[in-house]
Amino acid sequence: MNSDFSFPAFSPSAPDEQPPNDDSLAPTADASSSERQDAERQDPERQDAERRDVPQVRLKGESGRLLLLLPPELDTPSAPNTWAEVCQQLNQRLMSGERFWQPHTPVHLIARDRLLDGRQLQTIADTLAAAQLTLKRIYTSRRQTAVAAAMAGFSVEQQSPLAQFNAPEEGKALVEPLYVQSTVRSGTEIRHPGTVIVLGDVNPGGSIVAEGDVLVWGALRGVAQAGSSGNGRCLIMALRLEPTQIRIADFVARAPEAPEQYQPEVAYVSSGGIRIIRAADFARDRTT
Repeated sequence: MNSDFSFPAFSPSAPDEQPPNDDSLAPTADASSSERQDAERQDPERQDAERRDVPQVRLKGESGRLLLLLPPELDTPSAPNTWAEVCQQLNQRLMSGERFWQPHTPVHLIARDRLLDGRQLQTIADTLAAAQLTLKRIYTSRRQTAVAAAMAGFSVEQQSPLAQFNAPEEGKALVEPLYVQSTVRSGTEIRHPGTVIVLGDVNPGGSIVAEGDVLVWGALRGVAQAGSSGNGRCLIMALRLEPTQIRIADFVARAPEAPEQYQPEVAYVSSGGIRIIRAADFARDRTT
C-alpha cells in the first residue's frame, strides 16, 4: 500500500635548532658511506631534530571532548611515523604528567589520510580505555578506514581530504559508495559524502547519514538520512523499512504502522513530502 507523508522542512545539523657538530661522533673524512650512516643513526641529537620535523601524535581539548590527532602517512620509509611509533607516542602522551582531561572524556580520533584496519582501531580504543578515556568517533579521509571503523562498531565520518578548507560546491560529484558489511549497532553513526550501502541491519539507535542514497540490504530500524547536503533526489531503500525516522534533504518522516507482510520499499521526495512505496512499484513508475 502506498503511503504519503508531508512534513515541514528539517534543518540537520622558533626555527628548529640544528644538532651541534660533535667531532667525537662525526665520521672521518675517509670514512665509508656505511660508517657515516651508522654515525648519524647513533647521534641522538640528530635523531631528535629529525623527529621534530615530523608530525607527532597530539591530544587537544575542544568543547568538552578530546581530539586525538594522528600524524599523516609519509612516503619516507625511515620516517618515524610507523604504526609502532604511533602507538609509542600515544602511550607517552597519555601517561605524561600533563593530563588536562577528566576521566571518561569522549575522544574523537582524527585519522586524516592514515590507513587503519580494525585491529589497529581496537588497539587505539584499548589504549584509551586504559587511560579511562572512551573512543567516541573516527574521522578519516580513507574509505578503507571508514569501512573498518564501521565494521568494528565505531561511529565514523568519512571526509574528503580538503573538506575542512573547501566549502561544498553545488552539483559536485559524490565520492564512491561506502559498503558496510555488518549490522550497524545501537549508538553507532556512519557519515559519508556519498551513497551508503549496508549489507545487514540498522538497529534502533543506529544512524546512517549520507550525501547520496541510503540502501539497506536488511532491516532499517534506526535513523537514516539521504541527501544530507540538500539533494532532494536521493533515495532511502530497505528490504524491511521500519525506521525510527527517515530524512531526505530537508524533509523528515516516520514509517507507517508495521504491515502484515514486509517487502522491499523505497522512500523518496514527491509533492513536497516523503513518499514510501513498494520497490516494485517504484521501479515500474520509473520505467513508464
